[in-house]
Amino acid sequence: QVQLVESGGGLVQPGGSLTLSCAASGSIFSILAMGWYRQAPGKQRELVATITSGGSINYGDSVKGRFTISKDGAKNTVTLQMNSLKPEDTAIYFCYILDKIGGVYWGQGTQVTVSS
Repeated sequence: QVQLVESGGGLVQPGGSLTLSCAASGSIFSILAMGWYRQAPGKQRELVATITSGGSINYGDSVKGRFTISKDGAKNTVTLQMNSLKPEDTAIYFCYILDKIGGVYWGQGTQVTVSS
């Protein structure tokens, strides 16, 4: 069984910063990729950022230049540094991992609210 535990969400003013972290534990087969999706009320879940085991990174268009993803492969953790936050970044952020045998695992989600 695989568990993903996210931390770091909260309330921040527009223009502020937050850092999200996700730690994976349990029976994890070799990880192919880790990353973050988000879902705002009434909207579909969308890609925020993903990073592969080899270090390749992909960002959603709406966060490019503002968010930075990083990982610690030895600890099975992934971090999302979010800068210049906007009200439209308000959403529940979900961590995920994809392993090399096709398993996809999700965290429980952490709320990020950007509001003055």
